Amino acid sequence: MRDFLQQTLDGNRPVISSGRNTHLSWQWHDDGILELTPHQSTSMALVVSAGIHGNETAPVEILNALTTSLLNGEKPLMPRLLLILGNPPALRAGKRYVRCDVNRLFGGRWQQYEDTSEARRAWRLEQAMENFYQAGNNEEVRWHLDLHTAIRGSYHPRFGVLPLNQRPWPEDFLGWMAAAGLEALVFHRAPGGTFTHYSCEHFGALSCTLELGKAQPFGENDLTQFSAARNALAALLFGEPLPESGETPRRYRVSQQITRTNEHFTLHMSAETLNFTAFPQGTLLAEAGDKRYYVQQAREYVLFPNPNVAPGLRAGLMLVEDNQHNEVAGN
Repeated sequence: MRDFLQQTLDGNRPVISSGRNTHLSWQWHDDGILELTPHQSTSMALVVSAGIHGNETAPVEILNALTTSLLNGEKPLMPRLLLILGNPPALRAGKRYVRCDVNRLFGGRWQQYEDTSEARRAWRLEQAMENFYQAGNNEEVRWHLDLHTAIRGSYHPRFGVLPLNQRPWPEDFLGWMAAAGLEALVFHRAPGGTFTHYSCEHFGALSCTLELGKAQPFGENDLTQFSAARNALAALLFGEPLPESGETPRRYRVSQQITRTNEHFTLHMSAETLNFTAFPQGTLLAEAGDKRYYVQQAREYVLFPNPNVAPGLRAGLMLVEDNQHNEVAGN
């Protein structure tokens, strides 16, 4: 097929929707949904998604370059692979989303929203993931990497957010995150409507949202900042050596969520507040009428502060360092 990203941006069904080369066969399932299957047997089923938010373009460019090498037969493919460009209309428009945030709609939450293109897309992506994982066997290792960039700058420019998981995270999975250049890992303690929570909860996938830098338009990304992530993805896809890990990522866990409960919501942070900014105990973080959010621990760090979300949605997360894990890691 033609360039996967360009095909998606064009919005037309490809003239040829399946094919094969020396290493793999491929099948175009839908707009921005492409499955690649290696000719040899494999023990891994990998989903890599990007563009869930249409203005987060660096991961899309990285993923597309790797995909082109596979489709051109230049590289072998190791796992069964499902590639997803999450929100094609938003990618075409260069917007985070058109009507509502796809990454709040998974796990059937799309049913609670009006009939929008994003609600239908979340349902379609759930279908695609279910079909992909069920086509394999119970012995496969299942991974899901959802590639994003953040709205704001960050004290940790590259970090991962892991969904609630009732099982311990395997060290080889966390080790891959370090090799991908992630400086911090954030562990959720509650369920959510994200794509990674859906894959982890429903299919037992080892899932992580990778935040790679700050959102920029197509063509304005300095992809050299993310060479470690690109090389770690290449190691998974092509069987190339995994890059040597740098420093072990700092570990944080979510201590509380700030929710915009109504239209009278005020977030007491400036537009320049960076992700992982620290606040001391007792600081007033946000308020909406009689509801007030304060820093409860000795020190908490903010993640994803955004006062402009719709009422009922998350306006920020507060984190504490997981010092036990950081000490075990030797930091």
